[in-house]
Amino acid sequence: MDEPQARQAFDQAMTSYEPAFGRFFLARLFALDFTYAEDRCIIRFPVRDFLFNPQGTLHGGVLASVMDISMGHLLHHSTGKPGATIEMKVQYLRPLTSGMATCTGQFIKRGRSIAFLESRVEDEAGKLAAMATSTWKCGGSSEG
Repeated sequence: MDEPQARQAFDQAMTSYEPAFGRFFLARLFALDFTYAEDRCIIRFPVRDFLFNPQGTLHGGVLASVMDISMGHLLHHSTGKPGATIEMKVQYLRPLTSGMATCTGQFIKRGRSIAFLESRVEDEAGKLAAMATSTWKCGGSSEG
């Protein structure tokens, strides 16, 4: 593990986080870069070894977190209100070991109080690494 990089990432997250969308601690620790386009939340982030599992690949929990964040941030961006994840299904398709990854959250269907979303993570070559579908309560109290 690149310990100096891990310490630097943690210190940077500690000094720059705020309790707000896009700026909360995990978003800073994972170095998430948010953009919104065509009713999508696009997050680019580096695959860093201090977030690896024992097999030497990006931990599935990190991938699930980033996908959940993409969907929650999209819901907030589109409604102006936070939502709450009711359920989420994740499928892991290929390991990530280096480079930049891109996560895209988008709506499947929106209702007044429930929204269905999906998120996909691709590696630098555009190959699908993981995907998730989820159901959200709109206007909930979770930051997702």
